[in-house]
Amino acid sequence: MQVAYSSFLSATKPLLIKMLDVLSQDYPYVSILGTDVAGNTYAVRSQSVQINDAHWVERGWVVRVHNGEHYAEYSFNNLSEHSFLSTIQLIRYDLNHTLELLKNSNIPIHPYSPFEESSMRSRWEGEIAIDPFSIDSSEKIERLNTIKQKAHELSQSLISFGAIFQEIKTSKCYLSNQKDLEQAWIHTEGYLIPIVKRNGVSRSIFKGFSGRKGYEIMDEMEKALGSTLDEAELLLDAEPLKQGEYDIICSPDVTGLIAHEAFGHGVEMDMFVKNRAKAQDYMDKTIASPLVEMHDGARAAEHVSSYWFDDEGIPGQDTVIIQKGKLTGGITDLLSSIRLKISPTGNGKRQSYAHKAYARMTNTFFSPGHHSLEEMISSIDYGILLESSQSGMEDPKNWGIQCVVTYGKEISKGQLTGKIFSPVIMTGYVPDLLQSISMVSRDFELYGTGACGKGYKELVKVSTGGPYIKAKAKLV
Repeated sequence: MQVAYSSFLSATKPLLIKMLDVLSQDYPYVSILGTDVAGNTYAVRSQSVQINDAHWVERGWVVRVHNGEHYAEYSFNNLSEHSFLSTIQLIRYDLNHTLELLKNSNIPIHPYSPFEESSMRSRWEGEIAIDPFSIDSSEKIERLNTIKQKAHELSQSLISFGAIFQEIKTSKCYLSNQKDLEQAWIHTEGYLIPIVKRNGVSRSIFKGFSGRKGYEIMDEMEKALGSTLDEAELLLDAEPLKQGEYDIICSPDVTGLIAHEAFGHGVEMDMFVKNRAKAQDYMDKTIASPLVEMHDGARAAEHVSSYWFDDEGIPGQDTVIIQKGKLTGGITDLLSSIRLKISPTGNGKRQSYAHKAYARMTNTFFSPGHHSLEEMISSIDYGILLESSQSGMEDPKNWGIQCVVTYGKEISKGQLTGKIFSPVIMTGYVPDLLQSISMVSRDFELYGTGACGKGYKELVKVSTGGPYIKAKAKLV
């Protein structure tokens, strides 16, 4: 079924068009982004039941103008016929006052030539199987409760269990003198969180489900319950891993963590403008194995960060970051593309209408190859199969990387031994890791349960993933 565009944004569109006309008398360029996001989070745990607004819920607008030399923005969340004139006055005052303050400060100001927009009129509405907003809340809670009860029946080691479902509907509009764009989509997320205990030792694991999907994701959660509990119980027998360099195989979610941390943040090209990314010195140079191809883009894949246009009205794209081991591209917001004199890639994303747009990742992944997982395992005399990514850190200026993985499976003489190590931290220098990749699987998967920050803030939705990859890395 098709996702319906926001009736709220449709109702306010005539006022937005009027605002665009009025402000265009003062400024040579004016654009307006409108956002309407609705969503709920349903959580059933062994001790509680909760229903809350989702983190991403918002409703408001941001006006961007160019005064002939600089860009400025004003965000607001109240608009009506009654408040229209006062809102216009506030916009004019705030934009002009802010520019005047900057001119009188010691802060360096860089002039920006206005971006020449192409004429574009379109509406895009995503597709899902089952609209989660059409399902009653009590039914969702009952479904999650059934999953929880089944988990306690399946595992004697289970001491606590959480099942969470989240539904998000996003609608956005972008208006300027050249563009009239509208889009709407739904994405859902699910989480299974078992905690198990045996002989005084307790362990937990997190299993996530996500996609531009509807209520049908509940079926995926229930189907994966048994294997998730098995994984948690495996951790009860896990041992510490001896520090050293190993042949490794990364599961698709760990591969995605590498893509995100190694060259996702490193090629956000607003960092090039600030000279904070080592990657800018290596464009068109070989930095990875010739087996490596990496992409980012809202239209590079269909997942939680797929959209028709970004928060600056630029169509989403498929950007090739690495091709046959060579660093070939980066991702931009509009202002960084102007400064760098390159075409924007459609990666200008805001945490909300009240936040600045930055160059941000969308769907970031390594492309699949031609090997099977079995071939990869059989090729290793001794090594570790890394499973279940947790978190990562990167240093775009020095190309350091650290990835935390829930567990690793021992490989000896081409076979899995059944021995488990946990936790495992992979660390090293990005080019060394990427150049060591010697096999890439046909399997491919994307994951989008988390959020990505710009440094320590500015959270946005992203997806990451890829195939299994064989490489060498330092593990601790």
